[in-house]
Amino acid sequence: MATGEFHKMHGLGNDFVVIDARARAVEMPPARVRAIANRKLGIGCDQLIILKPSDRADLAMRIYNADGGEVEACGNASRCVVALLGRNISIETAGGMISGKLSDSGATIDMGEPKFEWQDIPLAFAMDSAAMPLAWEELASPMAVNVGNPHAIFFVADSNSVDLERLGPIIEHDAAFPERVNVNVASIENGEIKLRVWERGVGLTRACGTGACATAVAAIRQGKANSPVIVHLPGGKLTIDWAPGQPVIMSGSAIHVFKGQANWDDFG
Repeated sequence: MATGEFHKMHGLGNDFVVIDARARAVEMPPARVRAIANRKLGIGCDQLIILKPSDRADLAMRIYNADGGEVEACGNASRCVVALLGRNISIETAGGMISGKLSDSGATIDMGEPKFEWQDIPLAFAMDSAAMPLAWEELASPMAVNVGNPHAIFFVADSNSVDLERLGPIIEHDAAFPERVNVNVASIENGEIKLRVWERGVGLTRACGTGACATAVAAIRQGKANSPVIVHLPGGKLTIDWAPGQPVIMSGSAIHVFKGQANWDDFG
């Protein structure tokens, strides 16, 4: 019987099942992740988070999207892990080393430096990542940024007017993005950012921490906003601080909803 404890947490409504497997390993094949993430037949979550031992950091974090695929980074989950452990920690992720500390709002994460070169996004071929010569209907010339995972950022007059539920999966799976891509549509209002995100492997989310980081970086780099900048998402707001050559610093809430137990074998 593979019975174990889990924690249900969320950052601005971007929700997670967090399993601490540092003392006892847990197997999570893609089909099992999909079953756990199912909101009608499972526990329900956008991402499943596995905490593992690390010889480079306080712990390692593995991140699985609701579709069962593993991804490199998740800003909202990183804040939740810091809040769950209740102390300042370093975290090894597939997207690189990050660190976090408790804050009055919940947690603050040092996400590392963003990457802009086309091969670091990655893109399928060399192109200007600051204004990609591509368009999908009204969404054109995005900036591509990697903040542990790949993002395409579109600045529009009204982020709410974009049919992101339809265009998001088209852009996510475009051949220009060999590892798929997170799709961000943003508008600037009074120096702050309004953002909606189509997250690869998940869909529309109430919040995406790495999306907020990537979009803030793009806005600051293009002179559309000043650091620190507040990013408003459907689930709430994050504060992002960044300057060229420096790491991205993200601050926001991290909520523990409940603790439970499950037999993981029941999920396949």
